[in-house]
Amino acid sequence: MGTEEVEETPLVSLNHVSFVCRSVTQSVKFYEEVLGFVSIKRPSSFNFHGAWLFNYGIGIHLLQCNSEEGMPKKKAVINPKEDHISFQCSNMQALMRKLERKGVEYVTAVVEEGSVQVRQLFFHDPDGHMIEICNCEDLPVLPLSSCPVKLKLPSPPPPAADPSSLIVKTISFNADEESPNARCAVKAEAVILENLFADMMPISF
Repeated sequence: MGTEEVEETPLVSLNHVSFVCRSVTQSVKFYEEVLGFVSIKRPSSFNFHGAWLFNYGIGIHLLQCNSEEGMPKKKAVINPKEDHISFQCSNMQALMRKLERKGVEYVTAVVEEGSVQVRQLFFHDPDGHMIEICNCEDLPVLPLSSCPVKLKLPSPPPPAADPSSLIVKTISFNADEESPNARCAVKAEAVILENLFADMMPISF
């Protein structure tokens, strides 16, 4: 039985998320001071009020709402099961202290998977959009179906090879004896590491 070819999806990464807000000024202040985003220039062709922010490899685009009727109702209760965006965090305690200093109400949760514990914080931005902060990178990436990550392994590298190629090659070889899902997870991790090296190049050199 032949192997079915999977059509490649030419996506690269998540570019931005967009939120409608009651006050662009207030929302910009929140995302800058609480989450560390930086305001960047918007295209001059836009004829409506808004703001663009960027950090951590992702953009947040804010759009001014001209009518309260067009805004979602503010939520009195923080419900982690509602739609949200999520950011990974290297120091949850430090962020909790920052939220408390800024007067931002939050709730916490813990997700367990085997011996792995993932801590979560949930809170709202000024317009009630849900934000999660977590250490979700501790959870392994294990696809439930055939591996969607298509990674071309490099040939044996010369001594001065790019470090990211060495990582991809080494990790993939170490995974050859594991299950298909484990191999896929390792390939996904290799892609993430390769992208990380690419992002760091302009900063390091």
